[in-house]
Amino acid sequence: MSRRIVIAGLFHETHSFVDDTTALVDFDIRRGAGMLACAGDASPLGGVLEYANGQGWEMLPSIDYRATPSGTVEDEVVETWWSEFKAAWQPGCDAVFLVLHGAMVSINIRDVEGELLRRIRKLAGDDKPILGVYDLHANFTPAMAAHADCLVAYRENPHADARDAAVRAAKLLAKCLDGARPRMHLRQANILLPPTATGTADDPMRTLEAEARSMEGGDVWAVNVAAGFAFADTPDTGLSFQVVTTSSAGAAEERLAKLVRLAGELRGGVLASEGSLESVMPRLREPVGGLTVLVEPSDNIGAGAPGDGTGCLRALIEQEIENAAVCINDPAAVARLAKVRVGDKATLAIGGKGSRLDLGPLELEVEMLSRSDGRFELEDKQSHLASMVGDSADMGDCALVRHAGVTLLLTSHKTAPFDLGQWRSQGVAPETLNVIVVKAAVAHKRAYDPITARSFRVDTPGPCSSQLDRYPYRHLRSGVNFIAFDQPSP
Repeated sequence: MSRRIVIAGLFHETHSFVDDTTALVDFDIRRGAGMLACAGDASPLGGVLEYANGQGWEMLPSIDYRATPSGTVEDEVVETWWSEFKAAWQPGCDAVFLVLHGAMVSINIRDVEGELLRRIRKLAGDDKPILGVYDLHANFTPAMAAHADCLVAYRENPHADARDAAVRAAKLLAKCLDGARPRMHLRQANILLPPTATGTADDPMRTLEAEARSMEGGDVWAVNVAAGFAFADTPDTGLSFQVVTTSSAGAAEERLAKLVRLAGELRGGVLASEGSLESVMPRLREPVGGLTVLVEPSDNIGAGAPGDGTGCLRALIEQEIENAAVCINDPAAVARLAKVRVGDKATLAIGGKGSRLDLGPLELEVEMLSRSDGRFELEDKQSHLASMVGDSADMGDCALVRHAGVTLLLTSHKTAPFDLGQWRSQGVAPETLNVIVVKAAVAHKRAYDPITARSFRVDTPGPCSSQLDRYPYRHLRSGVNFIAFDQPSP
């Protein structure tokens, strides 16, 4: 007998401290056949659908919303998603599968995923399993644990395993359909990690993930390490652990207590190493024989920053660095260049429009090199970006321009710099550059590390600083420790 599974997706990482809000129009929405068409692509949804097809399950698509990390979500998004989910609901289904992020915040709902899981559980009843997959940067809540049977986290950051994590969750759904029903047990660690301290190649995440893997097997279906997303201002923000098991609550609590103790032991590092531009820029003149990457976590597009900060751009120009490149998200600048012919020059204000922390737009005379529609195929189908968009990305209308020794890729849609196809699609080979600015924290490393001779993480004005004591938290529970771990620069 074919199993009938309702599937839905809701994916947004919400930055509570940026000025903009995220509206319905900002989401890429798939419905019905549009969801099923993702089968086999590089996204978590694509992995689940491919696995389900192999099992002979009938997948019942409802709704899938995805948006690039950005500001607080408008309540209309949550209620519209819920209305569409209810309209597509199939009472005769056997189970529900959800592709989630886990760090979504709306204007009036601090725990969007937990609230929607509560509603889905009430709609579905207790007899239907609810399973799913979620991003390692989720702020996991008691409501999420209470209303889902099993949610499986990504294990890697950069998120090379997002699709695999979804398939792991689907395999656990098969166990549920055979009659087993686990429970989720949650412990929050009262530790807040900046994104720069959540890479799984380094501690604390490396050791925590290894310990979690050693606990799995038998009655323990999954042990999740949720690093948390520090820029979402909620009572549940921070590092947490979940044990999914058919065993006793007492056994689960012992494992959770061990993980919390281990996390406490690992927090003894120092603040993450981020140099000032003044200290780093002179080093760019030292010969290195390859690409130098300036990593700019404070303008991290993958964490909700506008991606138009001018700090590094200003420094490259002031220091007259040759053969350098920066990507700036600036739809106004792209529109201003719409009628400028290739080879001609124009003067325009670039960047500095999205954050009050930046110095503001930088007026430059630029030479027009090329323009495009901004669409590109991902080179790495296991990249962090693939976990967000699938096989291809859309930067919106783009303009490639040059000022002195700096090439600027101006985009109309925020696009996280997690795949080299972003540059190669515009005719730029990043490995041939002297210096490139990457507005990210950790997730760029899978793409850029193989072509990088050296990198420097720099502290510039922007909304995604690793220094968490700069943020005016209002909802964070008391007793949470702001921790950043040292990650030595090469």
